Amino acid sequence: MCGIAGIVSLDRRRAVEAGLVEQMRDALIHRGPDDRGLHVAGPAGLGFRRLAIVDPRPEGNQPHFSADGRYVSVCNGEIFNHRDLRQELEARGHRFVSRCDVEVLPHLYEEYAEGAVDRLNGQFAWALYDRAAHRLLLARDPVGICPLYYTVAEGQLLFASEIKALLAHPHVIRVVDPTGLDQCLTFPGLISPTTMFQGIRSLPAGHLLILEDGRIETRAYWDLDYPEQAAREAPADWEEQLDHCLRQAVARRLEADVEVGFYLSGGLDSSLIAGLIHRLRPAEAWHSFSIVFDDARIDERRYQRMVSDRLGSRHHEIAFAPTDIERRLRAVIRHAESPLRESYDTCSHALAEGVRAAGCKVVLSGEGADELFAGYVGYRLDALRGDRLDEGLLDGDGWAERQLREKLWGDGEFFYERDYHAFHDTLAALYAPDLAARHAEFAATRTAPVPHERLRRRHPIHRRSYVDFKLRIADHLLTDHGDRMTFAHSVEGRYPFLDRDLIDLVRRLPPDLLIGDGREKYPLRTVARRYVPPAIIEREKFAFVAPGSPALLAGGAEWIADLLAPERIRRQGYFNAATVERLRQAYLRPGFSVNQTFDVDLLMVVLTFQIFLEEFDMPARS
Repeated sequence: MCGIAGIVSLDRRRAVEAGLVEQMRDALIHRGPDDRGLHVAGPAGLGFRRLAIVDPRPEGNQPHFSADGRYVSVCNGEIFNHRDLRQELEARGHRFVSRCDVEVLPHLYEEYAEGAVDRLNGQFAWALYDRAAHRLLLARDPVGICPLYYTVAEGQLLFASEIKALLAHPHVIRVVDPTGLDQCLTFPGLISPTTMFQGIRSLPAGHLLILEDGRIETRAYWDLDYPEQAAREAPADWEEQLDHCLRQAVARRLEADVEVGFYLSGGLDSSLIAGLIHRLRPAEAWHSFSIVFDDARIDERRYQRMVSDRLGSRHHEIAFAPTDIERRLRAVIRHAESPLRESYDTCSHALAEGVRAAGCKVVLSGEGADELFAGYVGYRLDALRGDRLDEGLLDGDGWAERQLREKLWGDGEFFYERDYHAFHDTLAALYAPDLAARHAEFAATRTAPVPHERLRRRHPIHRRSYVDFKLRIADHLLTDHGDRMTFAHSVEGRYPFLDRDLIDLVRRLPPDLLIGDGREKYPLRTVARRYVPPAIIEREKFAFVAPGSPALLAGGAEWIADLLAPERIRRQGYFNAATVERLRQAYLRPGFSVNQTFDVDLLMVVLTFQIFLEEFDMPARS
């Protein structure tokens, strides 16, 4: 994995300045400190920063070209089925100069044009330029592991792996998109194509962008499509099928010419990945990484060590204290390019730092298992609720909430996280009065965040899984929490539970099987008995919650108090200074805490938004 950036003129007669492409590219040096590449010719320029993982020789550096030089390609990512693709392409006469996985891409495009993305199993943000047709293709992997941003400035399309590379261009303006802020407050996080920057878009997961004849078009090439008639009976060999898919998914992600490690949280998902790694390659002493705390209520080292000792991994414990949240928060916001609702990204930042310090460039994570295997309590509640009508939605505010849910999900009965109608009142009090008066114009709930046709006639578990994939995984767990925190330290994260073949298998299993014994993730726990100590499998799900804004306020740091000072809040013009001050006083009361599982830590969003404004030199509202 690496960082990519580029400029393509809408008009083929306008030449691109190489210096601007280099400037954007080198804003991503943390993503690729090992090498760099550049191709600038006429109306197009592509830049590349390399984190050398597969074939680290100079021949593996990008850009890559087709044999005749017509197609030039840069890619941030890994193509896990590249060997099969290479063999197929060589049989068709294609020749390669390296062993690098992404060298197959320009050759694959030469054969299949944009249909090439349908043949990929991997995680990627890919840019390919057709020099003869002046045609640009951008593609983001199906579930959104690799981010890709774009904007138009001065008649040119700019794209990059991170927004900070776009901001390195002198003609990209910095203005807050209030819809992005409202999404951060309302949903788990940002939702593509919205970002925190007005005019800068995020290419959604499973989408292509095509620039041709001066026109820009985006369209989906893949989506998570659960069957309308869910299976009632599981295949007799479902356990063997799942075991095979999991092994294959993990094996693909162990391929590297550098040291590979894995995270150990102490829970089922990371422990199963660890057990599969050991079973696949038992002779190797793998690196494992865990966060540990002095607070026994949130510390899981007993279970982490249980797995590590059983597998014989070289285990690294990264001690984390509450003061580390304050110490890391600015860097986290700078890398996330967004305000946050929780502080646990600081733990992810510390973990990735430990991975790099141990000499690893790749780390495997259990992200995605909860959303694919019904791992949250909401899935079990959906199954218990069935088709029973919530009578509280039949009159008054309940009826208004029902109508809003109908607009959001196409189903007035579907509950996701909160009652959004009532939450509008909270937001109205939080925003500055003139911004609150315009809330209907930029509200996150003014349009449906997901296509209703993917939810209609689906099983309740499948509906929730689809919404989680769209609202929780792509632009939150995989972006600010995953990609940004690992690449802050030049580390690549890999996610076996988000393997395309595994997703396809699980979506065809009977949804009731996922909570087959009344507990979440029944199929995973069944397969895990082959690889994981029983104590891990049988323990209740432990939802780690990092300390919230009350803990930060209690620390008494002067810079935090300055960020929340009423005069500063008024000057910025986004929030109601009196409301923020009331929240601050309430959060400072002894014993006060925010239940982050059910409530939004409003002051954490305000605080991290203030840091965001400062870190990116964003203007106050005029």
